[in-house]
Parts: sequence; structure tokens; C-alpha cells
Amino acid sequence: MKVNEKEFYVRDLRYIIRAANENDAKILSEIRVIIDGETENMNREKGEAYIDELGFKQLIKEDDETAHNLFLVCELNGRIVGFSRCEGNLLRRMSHKVEFGVCVLKDFWGYGIGTNLLKETIKWADSNEIKKITLNVLETNVKAIMLYKHFGLKKKEY
Repeated sequence: MKVNEKEFYVRDLRYIIRAANENDAKILSEIRVIIDGETENMNREKGEAYIDELGFKQLIKEDDETAHNLFLVCELNGRIVGFSRCEGNLLRRMSHKVEFGVCVLKDFWGYGIGTNLLKETIKWADSNEIKKITLNVLETNVKAIMLYKHFGLKKKEY
């Protein structure tokens, strides 16, 4: 699914959030590995569940063709510094629900990139009959938990 590009200015940093395209696949493969190695907040360790350039091209293509999928990137001066993805379900009874994930390079934490990726995702969800956004977050990732609570996401326990 495509969305309109949007520009943000945060603490003297200008970046855009836009839909991913197949030309982004190589860098997405590379920065995902970097991000996984920069923090223990991800559910993967560096190199686990590796997705190569071809794999990202396929994901982006599928997301473009699927109404309930969304793949966003954050671009700063022509460089991708973060991304998020929502994956929906093709089953009609589950079509109101997507799973969300977000990654941002550590050098760009604190500039609202994760927040703005989530805001744009929520806007997209609201306009596409998505009623539920789910995600997994490690209980030690206090900043992410606070962000998700701020946007009304609730902890599910069962």
C-alpha cells in the first residue's frame, strides 16, 4: 500500500517518511543487520532471521499489492535511517488487524523517527479500516512501551 511522502523537522533535523520501494531493498537488508547489532531492544540478535536484498524486494512488492500491508522508510539526505512495516492478514475475519514493527539506527534515536513512523501508520490504519495494531516489545524496552502507551496501545496478557 502506498502513502503520501511527509516531511518532518525535529531538533534541526529534516527527514521524510515515505513508502518503501524496491530500490530501497539493498540498504534495508544492510541497516536491519546494523540495527539488530546496536541494541538489545530488538527480538533478534545481529544476523538472525536475515533478509537479503531479494527478500526485501519481495516484501516491498507484496506490500505494494496488498491493501492491508504498509512498508514505510525514513529518509534523511537520501539515506534510509529507519523503517517500519505493518503486515495484515488475508483472512476476512482477521482483515481488521495488522502487526507492526519499527527499526531506527541508533545515531538517529531521539528525533521522533519511531514516533512519526507510528503516527503515520496509525493514520493509514484509521483510513483503511484497520481496527487493531499488534506488536511485540521486550519488557526491558521502557521507552518503546511508554511510546506505545501514549498512543493508546495496551498490553495484552493471556
